[in-house]
Amino acid sequence: MPSTKPSTEYAATAARILQTLGVVLPAPAGHDAPLFVHSPIDGSRLAALACTTVPRLQAQLAQAQCVQADWQQVPAPQRGAVVRSFGALVRQHKAALAELISLEVGKIRSESLGEVQEVIDMCDFAQGLSRQLYGLTMPSERPEHHLRETWHPLGVVGIVTAFNFPMAVWAWNAALALVCGNALVWKPSEKAPLSALALHRLLQQALQEAGHAAAISSVVLGHGALGQALVEAPEVRLVSATGSSRMGRAVGQACARHFKRSLLELGGNNAAVVCPSADLALALRAIVFAAAGTAGQRCTTLRRLFIHQSLYADLVQRLQTVYARLPVGNPLAADTLVGPLVDNLALEAMQVALLEAQALGATVHGGQVVASGGGSYVRPALVEMPGHSGPMLRETFAPVLYLLPFADLHEAIALVNASEHGLSASIFTNDLREAELFCSARGADCGIVNVNIGTSGAEIGGAFGGEKATGGGREAGSDAWKGYMRRATNTVNYGHSLPLAQGVQFDV
Repeated sequence: MPSTKPSTEYAATAARILQTLGVVLPAPAGHDAPLFVHSPIDGSRLAALACTTVPRLQAQLAQAQCVQADWQQVPAPQRGAVVRSFGALVRQHKAALAELISLEVGKIRSESLGEVQEVIDMCDFAQGLSRQLYGLTMPSERPEHHLRETWHPLGVVGIVTAFNFPMAVWAWNAALALVCGNALVWKPSEKAPLSALALHRLLQQALQEAGHAAAISSVVLGHGALGQALVEAPEVRLVSATGSSRMGRAVGQACARHFKRSLLELGGNNAAVVCPSADLALALRAIVFAAAGTAGQRCTTLRRLFIHQSLYADLVQRLQTVYARLPVGNPLAADTLVGPLVDNLALEAMQVALLEAQALGATVHGGQVVASGGGSYVRPALVEMPGHSGPMLRETFAPVLYLLPFADLHEAIALVNASEHGLSASIFTNDLREAELFCSARGADCGIVNVNIGTSGAEIGGAFGGEKATGGGREAGSDAWKGYMRRATNTVNYGHSLPLAQGVQFDV
């Protein structure tokens, strides 16, 4: 049962953290509708902020475009040094930033600390990358010519983030975009603006200490209309947006109309397969974290579990035993593993999905409301489905894990791929052939495909993203940096003749 503290205590703690970081909150004025920030722990109000107006957004975009011209001329290793300094500031304030995440979005302490560590890791990665923005050289078919590709800053990058990772997902984008020479405009979720303002203040400090303009990065606060204005602004050359597939479809269409790039990280109806040779103790731990961690509010949360029929009864019983003792409660308590849902709308969506599954003949274990009204707390649910249908085919952003037996691995792979989303999938097996098949072109059609680990918990070294209704975007590691730059193919003639390609003759 979640503990209840006086609502003013959480607001006071948030205010203290923000003051320590030097954040000045934009206060609402006049008759403008404020942006109210509430804690999912107990529903108490943390702050009331002024929303950014469209004229103010336009002014910030103009400033970003202006400083872009100077920032892109700064050598990439020097840009990397700024990102390194920013990472050092984040490391210095890691505990405070993590506490703010827990207050604002309800993550348990260890997950909040892990998210801030992800920001730090991303800064380290990007700083090293600033000396490795490599192009290629290619042989030319013409004498005394050479071909090469060069990479150049793209321009102002608009970043739209969701509530569930209020710092890390921005850092995936921002750290790369900065070392690539781009200015930033960040529109965080209206449910998590305090985390954004805190992190952004540290970046501005790093920029100013290095003698660069603070306007290289800015934050805008508001609801969907403001995000739409950011997406459609001609100054923005890339929109990186994290959210639902419905939102991403609108963003992608708007970007296409203006011939600008979109980088979409959208929903995920992620699946795992448990094969007969699986290490069940290992699989059990991985499944529970992937399905119940962050109260089921990750895009990589495990939502569908396909268990070989020979193991089905045993593994379901083990899952029921573990689920029954998962500590649900205040995320600030040391022993809590499952914190609150972000709000009552999330709670309602979960209950609707469970009722729909029961109407189809499913057996539901767990899923009870632990507390509501102040905070929305639920027990994670296991749902034994009669078939692959109904709510199992859509993403519900809550701790609901659907279970289904299978007889053959090819059947299981087909079930994994039946989702409209294609973010993450896992297989638990000690059979090398099964593992390799699952990771092959005939296996899971997702952007993240794992063996003997869960669907969540990706490291920043690999490119993060998925296919189909997940949007096709890639962030963080590998060569994701290329999305924030424009490529030029250069042909250099260092001779005195002018041979044409493909043997074309055109003498004048």
